Amino acid sequence: MPFDPDPLQDFCIAVDDYKAAVFVNGKTCKDPKTVTANDFFFSGLNRAGNISSPVGAKVTKVFVDHMPGLNSLGISLVRIDYSPKGLNPPHMHPRASEILVVMEGTLYVGFITSNPENPNQMNKLFAKILYPGDVYVFPRGLIHFQYNVGKTYGVAFASLNSQNPGVVTLANALFGSEPSICSDVLAKAFQVDKKLVDYLQSLPWRQN
Repeated sequence: MPFDPDPLQDFCIAVDDYKAAVFVNGKTCKDPKTVTANDFFFSGLNRAGNISSPVGAKVTKVFVDHMPGLNSLGISLVRIDYSPKGLNPPHMHPRASEILVVMEGTLYVGFITSNPENPNQMNKLFAKILYPGDVYVFPRGLIHFQYNVGKTYGVAFASLNSQNPGVVTLANALFGSEPSICSDVLAKAFQVDKKLVDYLQSLPWRQN
């Protein structure tokens, strides 16, 4: 199971300078003598994200590439904005669990278990309607989603236990990869007509 290793120093401010002396968690460390308060700072989560995407949701990330002070600390943060009926589509974080708190809106959220050992059993869905102030947790590596079922805009914040949790959005990965997956593979996997797969692969998939 992947995880962020424990830090061996107070902090390790990430820099892109390959000549730096220390290399931790895939990043080189800034000289501690040049570290400032701004290395631990990010501004902007008070502003709503652009929700004009086809799914009607926007994820604003605060990962290590956005706040270098997160390097080696094993934590990150996101803000998610939803239009009415907006969706943060089914996705997974291969390196992190996630805890989400709803600030505005009414969200239908859920996650799906991994494949059961018994081939006659189906994957199980755990889902719930959340209101402002409600909190939900999504286990590491499991497919999950949030859908704003309310008539107003929605806002949620989520914390993840990795500086770089990774995101795999299933529809984008399967139908929008470069190069494309052979349509015969997807048609057989989803048990649908190949023409439908060809159509889905022709759409302009983009991250939200």
